[in-house]
Amino acid sequence: MSSNQSYVHFGRSAADKIATPPWRPLDRAVARWVMCHGGSALLAEVAGWASFADGQGDSALPLRGEDAGRHGMRRLAAEEMAALSVEGLLGTPETDTEHGIDTPFVLDQDHLYLRRNYRNEVAVGEHIRARRQRRYATAVPSENDLDELFHGDRSAASQAQREAVRQAVGRGLFVLGGGPGTGKTATVLRMLLALARAYAARHDGVAPVIHLCAPTGKAAQRLAQALRSGADALRAHPQRPLPAVWLPHLGSALDAHTGTVHRLLGARGAGDDFTWHADNPISADIAVLDEASMIDLALLRALLDALPAHAVLVLVGDADQLSSVGTGSVLLDIASAITRQGGDGLVRLLHSFRAQQALLPINEAARIGDSAALFSALDQAGGAAQWQPVSSVSTLRQQLGPWVQALRATLDDAGAFAPVECDDADAALRVLAALRRQQVLCALREGDFGACAVNDAIEESLRRSIPDSADAIWYPGRAVMISHNDSGTGLFNGDVGICLRDESGALQVWFEHSAAATMVPGDAGSRLLRFSPGSLPAHRGAFAMTIHKSQGSEYEQVAVLLPADADNPILSRQLLYTGISRAKARIRLWCTEPVLAAAMRRDAGRRGALARRIG
Repeated sequence: MSSNQSYVHFGRSAADKIATPPWRPLDRAVARWVMCHGGSALLAEVAGWASFADGQGDSALPLRGEDAGRHGMRRLAAEEMAALSVEGLLGTPETDTEHGIDTPFVLDQDHLYLRRNYRNEVAVGEHIRARRQRRYATAVPSENDLDELFHGDRSAASQAQREAVRQAVGRGLFVLGGGPGTGKTATVLRMLLALARAYAARHDGVAPVIHLCAPTGKAAQRLAQALRSGADALRAHPQRPLPAVWLPHLGSALDAHTGTVHRLLGARGAGDDFTWHADNPISADIAVLDEASMIDLALLRALLDALPAHAVLVLVGDADQLSSVGTGSVLLDIASAITRQGGDGLVRLLHSFRAQQALLPINEAARIGDSAALFSALDQAGGAAQWQPVSSVSTLRQQLGPWVQALRATLDDAGAFAPVECDDADAALRVLAALRRQQVLCALREGDFGACAVNDAIEESLRRSIPDSADAIWYPGRAVMISHNDSGTGLFNGDVGICLRDESGALQVWFEHSAAATMVPGDAGSRLLRFSPGSLPAHRGAFAMTIHKSQGSEYEQVAVLLPADADNPILSRQLLYTGISRAKARIRLWCTEPVLAAAMRRDAGRRGALARRIG
């Protein structure tokens, strides 16, 4: 079929003949709905494609220009665009407002939107523009202030961090970017001190209300733990501890409310019903959204609607990672818009403080999509990177054998197979830390190369090596990941736990606590939750997880498994970059050369007009 032919055939009994290979039943239903409600065959066709594009994460479907033809849709001729503009089911920016005509679709320039995506995108654009224009009359941190916050460090590695703290004060919006290990959380802590001091100076010494949030409970937990550890390091620095004048503001930062975005908004049920919204805003003076690349367009709008106009918002994340599972690539779009405007109000940290230096060229090559540089960096990484051409289940099993042996030895050394007393929180923490030493990350969830099958293979092998566990579902050392939020237990999607046997022989599953606000500083027990296996909410095995699920995490060693088919549409450089950049010390890359080359060629970028709306 040529690019000028429609994938959707209309005519006699047209509603029954909608057929296009990539469409989902939902997309076909949208096209049929258009036909049943008086729309033309042309509108039904583009509406079905718009629904399909939404399912792929695009907020809009480009109909003309260089992005037209996305996902396989044909390019429209000028006369077809003119015909669309008079459709009764299609609104325009002039007719479609929050209180205007409720058309199901909106045509804005050359982009066709589902109405909800259009209104979310417009609202987010307006919010971001307004916050970028907001300024507060306050003194920015001096070089002496920054010396106190950074222990006198004026090295090249700290310059971007210092600049981020300086730029954040006095603004309504600031964006902090950077890859894993670049010091984003350490910078956020110092930023919070400077913002808290500036707020107190403007409000007669009153401390600000600070909220810290992230899209997942796991990410919120990591943020809270990293801030507490950073605060301890600030106070206990051997040469230049934090001066006493900053301690009240450090207290404000540590008193911050921490949790998921849904918890912050007071989510009620599974939809978009929130306690806090534009007409009932959150009490907040400073808000930090970590792992902002993972938030979708609708949830960001809900957060921006609920924040009071005066609140300072700091977005933190890596714009080059995979975008959200939902619609849009909001952090990338916001960062792109700010960069186009000159970059004021955005700082990207580049220096890695944690990753093995041999891995940095690999990460950077994947980030920018330079295949030649990637292959060269892999060759030069020595023992820090191993590339194995895995193309079948049998070759995958060959790689999993030594991987499981190393995993068992790591867990054994940490005490995972010995009895752990119920009140021995330190022992449980050691095992949980050992679990983060190595992780298999899969591009897919299902299939022979998917996370479910790979996890099952690892579990099967591991169980056989543990006495009396060959046929057991639960056994000491089993790792599980929570798959749905469960406020009753305090466990959230992405939380990873480990099964251990207690002194009486009973099995218990231990998790680090996500609700950071309830923890007692220095009390290891307050950082843990413990459950019998039967009382856990929905969960799955965690020895292998999808790359999407790993976002925000770091491991000593990762094995990144890509599908065997180079034509698999999931492959992209963002997927590859996200997976390999989780490693701090060693990478194992399991894929063939054609698959790796295909991933580097493909850009998983989303389409929409948010960057244009911001300015």
